Amino acid sequence: VHRLVRISPFDAAGKRHTSFCSVDVVPQMDGDIDIEINPDDLKVDVYRASGAGGQHINKTSSAVRITHIPTGIVTQSQAQRSQFKNRDQAMAMLKAKLFQLEEEKKAAELAAIRGEQKDIAWGSQIRNYVFHPYSMVKDLRSGYETGNIGAVMDGDLDPFMDAYLKWTLEGTKATEE
Repeated sequence: VHRLVRISPFDAAGKRHTSFCSVDVVPQMDGDIDIEINPDDLKVDVYRASGAGGQHINKTSSAVRITHIPTGIVTQSQAQRSQFKNRDQAMAMLKAKLFQLEEEKKAAELAAIRGEQKDIAWGSQIRNYVFHPYSMVKDLRSGYETGNIGAVMDGDLDPFMDAYLKWTLEGTKATEE
């Protein structure tokens, strides 16, 4: 969270305003999840279904249970009279569960990349940009600060990145400029 203190050009009274901004930088990830199921990874069981259906349900093994051995996910279907339809339905449920598992893995990977996120509020800022009553940009984590606010606003962020990296490696605050 970044905090900006300035005299707003939109305030006719010329009062000092404080604003907060959060920046979230994440890599672009491949959004396509293609579920490939190796038939050797499946254990398919057929059994007699239970419930209403009379003689047909008692004489045929139309219910299907599919176990995905690598993950231990089990799906089953006995809704249809046909074993083939039940197999297709159980396979569709298995693909849906594997898809959900892959989405959870991607979400966990993204959370690990993203790191810590704080509320956009007082006390959670990592950097202050003060335009008034004085000019200063200060990184509150590393302690690095500079009075050359124009250079920072023009993109000169290398000193801040260097100070942050030093702070994360050594745990020491940077000397003031």
